[in-house]
Amino acid sequence: MPDLKSATQKPIVYFDGSCPLCRREIGYYRSKPGADNLAWTDVSACEMGLVAEDLSKGAAMSRFHVRDANGRLMSGAAAFAELWTHVPGWRWAGRLASSPIILPLLEIVYRGSLVVRPAMQRLAARRNARVVIPHQPE
Repeated sequence: MPDLKSATQKPIVYFDGSCPLCRREIGYYRSKPGADNLAWTDVSACEMGLVAEDLSKGAAMSRFHVRDANGRLMSGAAAFAELWTHVPGWRWAGRLASSPIILPLLEIVYRGSLVVRPAMQRLAARRNARVVIPHQPE
């Protein structure tokens, strides 16, 4: 379990590395310049129990979470807004998403995505499992 006192130096992104969709999305963010300014925690690799003092593995696996540099834990749309403020090219989205008018709307969309997430995960897993054999010229 990360020590929150030392971990608050960098924002911490808690993600589900067992989810093909999450892995792909987090991989995108991690490939951006400045990604090393964030700490990345794959909660699927954590032991059962607590991921952090105030975050259980179950909660972390069911919703996206980010802890800001001041130690404040956010989840759902607020967590994405916080993440985006640290990703070059996405900072404008983070500022927009953080607005008191937009954030509640994004949270509704986020909650809707959680309902369809299992089906999307199955589809993504099937797509990743397909083997594509390139055409060989004769």
